[in-house]
Amino acid sequence: MSPGDEQGYTDYPETGHTRTRLPDPDPYGGAPRRPHRTSSRSLVTVVGVVVLLIAAIAFANRGDDAAGKSAAGQTDKPTTAATSASGSRPVETKAAGVPTGFAHSEQGAQSAASNYAVALGSTGMFTRDSRHTLLNLLYTAEAAARLQGPMDQAYSSGFLAKMGLDAAGRPPKGSTFVSRVIPVGTTVQQYAGDSAKVAVWYVGLIGMAGSTSTDPVTSSWKTWTFDLRWTDGDWKIDSETQRNGPAPVPGDDKAATSDEISKAIEEYGGFTYAR
Repeated sequence: MSPGDEQGYTDYPETGHTRTRLPDPDPYGGAPRRPHRTSSRSLVTVVGVVVLLIAAIAFANRGDDAAGKSAAGQTDKPTTAATSASGSRPVETKAAGVPTGFAHSEQGAQSAASNYAVALGSTGMFTRDSRHTLLNLLYTAEAAARLQGPMDQAYSSGFLAKMGLDAAGRPPKGSTFVSRVIPVGTTVQQYAGDSAKVAVWYVGLIGMAGSTSTDPVTSSWKTWTFDLRWTDGDWKIDSETQRNGPAPVPGDDKAATSDEISKAIEEYGGFTYAR
């Protein structure tokens, strides 16, 4: 994962965040907005580990109802699209709040990649103990050992300060730090039994919701590709890469106020993703 330009980990290249145009006056109390998220650039490319620094734009996701009637008046069997759910039962176990125990199949690899992206894009990555827990849980032992040092350097106190957090990764009193990943779809690029390459297309949210925030919550669209290995009865991340887009054309939605964003983050929890 990286905290920088491309969302990886040790020196983060460019995040490629899409900036949402805020109404005048600024919904976050008129505080000057940061022209560029230089902070994210510190966190987005460390050794192929990609932790996302991302942000907010509401998006609509429409599905295709592929059912029709035959000439005889019979209803044809619905056609399954590439990103439609398979109907298989999702996992029922969790470790450190992250779904585990995925199926040893292409579908299981896609579910694992989606849920791992959500975990790695969460606020948990900004605190040392929970970051180490996620690293050891989601990565192979070799990858975890290789990446822990670079990731700790990437999430330095200096970087956290740029994000508006203290050295322990806590936001100021009265503010809400937002970091979320919402998968839109997945695709299996390679599969060979005990290994899989799965790409996750997602929209991410990142920023600080608060009356004094100079870094309001914004959104970005990215594709996160995971090289997974079947290890100890589950899929684990061996390596990863991340790229910008594809991003849809921004809509004309009015940006929410700081209070509205904070309330939404508190009221709306995340999902467990499965094919």
